[in-house]
Amino acid sequence: MKSHILIVDDDTAIRDSLYKFLEHAGFVVKTTYCAEEALEFLQKNTFSIVLADIKLPGLNGLELTESITKDFDTDVIVMTGYSIDYSYEEAIQKGASDFVFKPIRFEELLLRLKRVLKERKTRIEHIRMMEKLQMLAITDGLTKLYNSRYFYSQLEIEINRSNRYNHPLSLLLLDLDHFKQYNDVSGHLEGDKILYKLGQIIISCLRKMDTAYRYGGEEFTIILPETNGKEAKAVAERIKAAVENTNFPRNVNKTKPITVSVGATEYCQTEQLSDFVKRADKAMYTSKKKGRNRVSYLFAK
Repeated sequence: MKSHILIVDDDTAIRDSLYKFLEHAGFVVKTTYCAEEALEFLQKNTFSIVLADIKLPGLNGLELTESITKDFDTDVIVMTGYSIDYSYEEAIQKGASDFVFKPIRFEELLLRLKRVLKERKTRIEHIRMMEKLQMLAITDGLTKLYNSRYFYSQLEIEINRSNRYNHPLSLLLLDLDHFKQYNDVSGHLEGDKILYKLGQIIISCLRKMDTAYRYGGEEFTIILPETNGKEAKAVAERIKAAVENTNFPRNVNKTKPITVSVGATEYCQTEQLSDFVKRADKAMYTSKKKGRNRVSYLFAK
């Protein structure tokens, strides 16, 4: 994919010659004569590098560089013919990736562009790798839902938000019914398929603001921000019904159909996180005791 470069220079002759050279070198090039228009271009388009003169009408090149590095994922190479008035160190401090003097030697400019682009590619790959590692650290490998470690950190954030803004917050805890029996008969590989499918069902029943987690084994938790107890129970019933209506694989010994027992509860202002989770867990076990494949709701005492 070709790299996009924006040239910012109020000298028409220099702007045009740079345009022709860089386009011939294989770049996608756009030009402007001032910093203000350059910022407008950046709002609407993606550029890998801005090649900006220091002397510009309105905002100068260093001010433009500072704005770009603050608000956009774009590298800047500063150009100047005033070597006495401006220094390399000053440009770098403003966020520039490189600094070139006029009259510009095209071969040197091309080398500098390639170096900045190479460093940019390395930086982006590093960021993506770190994001991937971070996601792996908070994601359950089997179901692709968030894991229990991330559940507790996010629940704490939602509890603090609920206390601060006095918004309702609810929690669901669900468990697959007779899952041990299914695993014993069908094997863990088949059981893993059920767990993965259940994760997909749960996601399909939630809003964007809701988050689902594999709590452990065949247990799942769901955080429902800005949701009262009555609404949480409705979500739980929707998930239970979706599981009932899904054609899960059945083993040769015809084990019982795949169903879930769900516990629902609403957060009580200022209560401890552990008490909130325990109440959801207790509600889920109430569903188990009452015959499974049902939703139970518990109020805070």
